[in-house]
Amino acid sequence: MVIGKGENGRFLSEDEAHQVLAEGLAQTNLDGKRVLIIIPDGTRSGPVGLFFRLFHDLLHGRVAAMDYLIALGTHQPMSEAAIQRLLDVTPEEMAGRYAGVRVFNHRWDDPQAMQKLGAIPAAEIATLTHGLFAEEVTVTVNRMIFDYDQLIVCGPVFPHEVVGFSGGDKYFFPGISGPDVINFTHWVGAVVTCFNTIGIKDTPTRAIVRRAAAMIETPRLYCCMVVQGDDLCGLYVGSPEQAWSQAVELSAQVHIRWVDQPYRRVLSVMPELYDDIWTAAKGMYKLEPVIAEGGEVIIYAPHITEISYTHGRILDQIGYHVLDYFLKQWDQFEDTPRSVIAHSTHLRGLGSYENGVERPRIQVTLATGIPRERCERVALGYCDPATIDLESWRGREEEGILLVPHAGETLYRLRSQA
Repeated sequence: MVIGKGENGRFLSEDEAHQVLAEGLAQTNLDGKRVLIIIPDGTRSGPVGLFFRLFHDLLHGRVAAMDYLIALGTHQPMSEAAIQRLLDVTPEEMAGRYAGVRVFNHRWDDPQAMQKLGAIPAAEIATLTHGLFAEEVTVTVNRMIFDYDQLIVCGPVFPHEVVGFSGGDKYFFPGISGPDVINFTHWVGAVVTCFNTIGIKDTPTRAIVRRAAAMIETPRLYCCMVVQGDDLCGLYVGSPEQAWSQAVELSAQVHIRWVDQPYRRVLSVMPELYDDIWTAAKGMYKLEPVIAEGGEVIIYAPHITEISYTHGRILDQIGYHVLDYFLKQWDQFEDTPRSVIAHSTHLRGLGSYENGVERPRIQVTLATGIPRERCERVALGYCDPATIDLESWRGREEEGILLVPHAGETLYRLRSQA
C-alpha cells in the first residue's frame, strides 16, 4: 500500500509532509529496529533537511538505530560541512539534538565495502535488454545494508538519462552498488541512447535495476519525493515499485515541458549544486530532444573548473564522442570503464562515425571555468563565459533561441515526440 499526496502546480506544506510520512511509516513496525535511510547527495534538489528532521521526530526513541547512507554512485564523498548543508543542520545540532545519528558516504571504489548478492544470468540479461546484451552481471552492494533490519530510500524522482526516471531502486543500483553494476547499467543506457531513455518509465536499465534490487532480502520502504527546488510537489511512501511508480506519474507532469518547435541554440544555465561537467552534463541531457539538427547547446557554468573529479583523467584520454565512435573502434576502448564511455556519449549526443569521420547531430559547447585547450582536447566547443550576456538570451524563443535559467532537472521534449 502507498500513502501519498501530490499535485502539479501546488506544494505540500510541512504539516502535510509530516502526515504522509507518519502514515507511511506506520505501515511497518519499526519499534526496536535498526533503520538505515538512503539519501541523495548534494547534486539533487529536494528538501532533504526537512525529511532528516521529520524522520527524527517520528522515529527517535522508537528505533534502536537510525543512520544515513549517501547514495553517491561514483560521485565524490561529501565532507562533514557539505553533509551538514545537505541536512540543513549546524555542527551544534549534530552534536546535540542529533547525537547518535551517523551519516556515511558510499564507497563504490572500496572492494572491502562491498558484498556480493549474486549474479543476473546472461540469458536473463538478454530478456531484460530485449536482446541488446547477453552477459552475466555480478551484483554487489554496500555491505552496510546487512547491519540493519529496515532500509528506507528517501529521495526525489526526476527524468533521468540512464534509467528513464531516477529514484526508487536506483538508490541501490547504482547508488550504493559496486563498479560492475555501475558500469553495466550506464552502458546499457548509452547503447539505448539518452535520447530514447530519458523521461520514459519502463526502460531496459530500469528492468535490470529492479531485478538487482529484488535480490536484497532486508525489508525496503520507499519515500519518493517529487520536487521543484526545495519545494515538495508530491510525496509517496510505501512498497518499492508502487511508491516509485506513483511518483513517476507526477514527475512526468512536473518535470517534462513540451514544446512545438525545436531550437537552434540553447543556453543551459547550471546551478552551483553541479560542480563538474560529469554532473552538469544534465544541462545537455535534458535539452537534447528539442535542439534542431545542427543546433547548439551551451552549458553555462562559470563556477565549474573540472570535467570530472572522479573520472577526469580518463575523459581527458578518450574525449567526448558519439556512440558509434566507440563501438566501431571497440578494440581501443574495451578496457575503459563503460560508465565513463557512457557519460561521454550522453554528453556528445546522437550522431554518426563513418570512414574515420565523426558527425555529431548537434554542437556541445562549454562556457565554464575550464580553459579552451582542455575543451578542445576532449572534442567540445569553448565559449568564454564572460562574453555571455544572459539578458540578451531572454524572450527569443520565436527566433529559435532558448534560455533555461535553472537547467538540469526539467526535461524538454517536442510534442511530436509524445
